[in-house]
Parts: sequence; structure tokens; C-alpha cells
Amino acid sequence: MRLQVLGCGDAFGSGGRFNTCFHVDPSAGGDGDAFLIDCGASSLIAIRRFGVDPNRIRSVFLTHLHGDHFGGLPWLILDGQLVSGRTRPLTVVGPPGTAERLPAAMEVLFPGSSTAERRFAVEVVEIEAGRPVEVAGVTAFTMRHPSGAPAHALRIESAGRVVSYTGDTEWVEDIVAAGRGADLMIAEGYTVERPVKFHLDWATLKRRLPEIGPKRLMLTHMSPEMIAHPPDGYIAAEDGLVVAL
Repeated sequence: MRLQVLGCGDAFGSGGRFNTCFHVDPSAGGDGDAFLIDCGASSLIAIRRFGVDPNRIRSVFLTHLHGDHFGGLPWLILDGQLVSGRTRPLTVVGPPGTAERLPAAMEVLFPGSSTAERRFAVEVVEIEAGRPVEVAGVTAFTMRHPSGAPAHALRIESAGRVVSYTGDTEWVEDIVAAGRGADLMIAEGYTVERPVKFHLDWATLKRRLPEIGPKRLMLTHMSPEMIAHPPDGYIAAEDGLVVAL
């Protein structure tokens, strides 16, 4: 399995980074289906920057419905319709409310696009915390980060590996279950130790890491202070970074 960071920035582009988007390729030869974890507003730009084939992206898994985590979906769909010649279905897996918010976002950004005829289907699957769905073995956990819909951490099992991602959240106990023993845990590390409501600081996460026990930890969605002081011994996400699992 190969994971590439297409974007690891916060909502404000701190450090000049793209919005959140992780590209996961479960196939050894790079010729099978791939998926995205989150698809922030700048994700199509990052897809072009890092040479990703958008037509190989079979599914997109969303943690929550803020623009820096799902706002790139309209452009990914439009690209498939107007530029990349997509014919294969695209599945979007997100929290309750995704089926309503996605066409609404498309209509705001490009009126008429949500009902335009396409050569591929867009299927929206809404997932509730604690109820796994048979799309790459994803399980959602309830986080605390208001976005007009539930916010989730995701635990995804694919190709014999487990990738978990907290999304944006302040500390909640379900972070332990979401990340426990994962081959790669991606966690928000917004600040070093300064509490920010609805966001996760490194000091709190570090205290609980022995309970979580991930094989590797990547910190993402960092504020300027965290970018300037990344902790030693862990992976600090950077746009373009590739991690083999």
C-alpha cells in the first residue's frame, strides 16, 4: 500500500500547504483502484501537481463537511465530466448530510452541475459511527468538530493494512479505538500544547499514545506554531510526502 499526502494544510493554508487530502493506492503495481481520504477545496490542483490519475480514484472517504475537507469534490466530479473523460463510477462515503451538501456545493460553485448528464455515476453512501460499510472496510467514530453534520474519525482496512485518521477534533475517547494498532495513524496536531476548541493539540495526543499504540503516527493539519516545532520521532506531514505501508 502507498499513501501520498496531497494536502495537509489547515483551512487557512498555513505554511503554503494544500487543504487536506490523502491519496491511498492499495495495489503494489499502481494499476488498481485508489481512494482519497478527504478532498479539500484545493485537491484537484494537488492531484495535477503530484501527477495523480483522477480516473483511478474509485472512492472518496470524508471525515466531515468543512470546505477544507470536502470542498474539492465538485471540481473532481466536474473534471471527470469535462476534462478527464471519466467513465467509471465514483463513490463518496461521508457522514449523514453528505447526500444533501454535495449537490448544494456544486450548485453554489457551478450552477447546473449537480444535475448535468455524465458518463459516470456518483454514488453517495452515508455512514454512521459504529456501523461499518462494505467500501474498503471503513468504520467511523464520532468526533467533536461542528460542521453542520457529524464529524468522524475513520479507520480503513484495505490490502491487509489499517489506516486511521482523526479528522479535525478536540480530544475524545473514541480516538483510542479509531487508531489502536493501526499501521498508520494520521492525527490532527493543530498546536503544540495550546488548547483550541474543537482541535487536537500534540501534548494531549502524546499523553494517550501508549493506549493507542499505532505502528506509525503522522501529524497533519498543523498551525504555524506546530509547523515551526514538529516533534521528533514522528512523521510530520508535508504535501507530496509518500509513505509505504
